Amino acid sequence: MAHSHDHAHNHHPHPHQTLIFAIALIFLFAIIEVIAGWISGSLTLLSDAGHMFSDGMALIIAAFASWLALQPPSSKHSYGLGRAEVVAAGLSSLVMLAISVTVIIEAIHRLHRVNTVQGGIVIAVGFAGLIINGAVAWLLARGQRTLNIRAALLHVMSDVLGSVAALIAGAVIYFTHWMLIDPILSILVGILILVSSLSLIRESLLVLMEGVPGHLDYKQISEAMHQVAGVKDIHDLHIWTLSSGKIALSAHVNIYDFSSWQMILPELKQLLTIQYAIEHITLQPEPEVVDCQPCQEP
Repeated sequence: MAHSHDHAHNHHPHPHQTLIFAIALIFLFAIIEVIAGWISGSLTLLSDAGHMFSDGMALIIAAFASWLALQPPSSKHSYGLGRAEVVAAGLSSLVMLAISVTVIIEAIHRLHRVNTVQGGIVIAVGFAGLIINGAVAWLLARGQRTLNIRAALLHVMSDVLGSVAALIAGAVIYFTHWMLIDPILSILVGILILVSSLSLIRESLLVLMEGVPGHLDYKQISEAMHQVAGVKDIHDLHIWTLSSGKIALSAHVNIYDFSSWQMILPELKQLLTIQYAIEHITLQPEPEVVDCQPCQEP
């Protein structure tokens, strides 16, 4: 049976070089935060340093996955290794989930045993962290927005939140000597990171389980394909994500006149590509099935 297979290519710069630069900045500042957190006694700084070390590891994974995604398809991996980025995003989000829970638990313990914190050091380090983390977030946001890079950006944005929390905690402690602000802000930041991590884990699982992308309506696409002239029915319709930003669709197309397929096919491709941004399209035409009544004996 004849079929048609089509896919388009979007040429975007891959951000592995940006990731390597970001990794160097993050590890350097994480060391500074550990020292400052130990000297000042701030849980906010120490938890943010833990975030940054985990973020550095997550960015290493992201850089490696980004490199894998560049590799061409092979006889063993006919779609290429683009999903390495999705796996990396899931692993990265799991790490963030674990860290956020750990920080929240430690912050709750700190609520019952208040430690003295040196607000001046916390303010200085928080301000420096805000600049560095903001710069890294800006670099990542400028690049290709794959699921992998979004996961890396989530890590960095959590550090931006940590720096903001450190600034606020430092200022409150410096001017009011209210030490409870340190664990309270740590809990709030931990909750925000927890929610974002769960969202990204859910999205990664959707891709790995080959679910219909969340922004697409399966029934709407099926109905739109039905509206193309010459199409009688659509069945075995499958829509899934190959890798971040690359959506695939396959379907059997029941048509009235098999000779009209050469006109129907371009219309379907144009519909799916332009209206729904589906790049990888595989359609199999099938002739109209005529019900046959059994012949009766005379």
